[in-house]
Amino acid sequence: MAISDDDLDRLGRCVELARTALDDGDEPFGSILVDAAGQTLFEDRNRVSGGDATQHPEFAIARWAAANLMPAERAGATVYTSGEHCPMCAAAHAWVGLGRIAYATSSAQLTQWLAEWGAPPPPVATLPINAVAPGVVVDGPAPAYADTMKSLYETKFRA
Repeated sequence: MAISDDDLDRLGRCVELARTALDDGDEPFGSILVDAAGQTLFEDRNRVSGGDATQHPEFAIARWAAANLMPAERAGATVYTSGEHCPMCAAAHAWVGLGRIAYATSSAQLTQWLAEWGAPPPPVATLPINAVAPGVVVDGPAPAYADTMKSLYETKFRA
């Protein structure tokens, strides 16, 4: 499935959440969970500045979905996110049985930009989602958001 105009609108909300995270001193990542009918059920942003590096929005979505949705509802939902899931979040997504993922920028893009800026790489390998969760339908990146996300990442990560 290609990224649609509706997907781009939802990814735009994720980029807004990423900007909010950055403005609050966190890493610029934001995500939303949308049900099969197109209703946003949950949204969050990165919250790692408090010292817990697992406070990713995609991980929060997986936990929320496991506690609040039936398995069929989880399978029919889509997670939209400003940046491709890390391995921890991809695993959580698959373990709780969430459906499709659409992302604005890829882990490969972020890795390339970090190298350009002389920033240290993340402590965990930047694997594509399907290397961790091979059964998940994944769409991305969305080139329309590359420049905006690169700018947000640069503000936070440039050495």
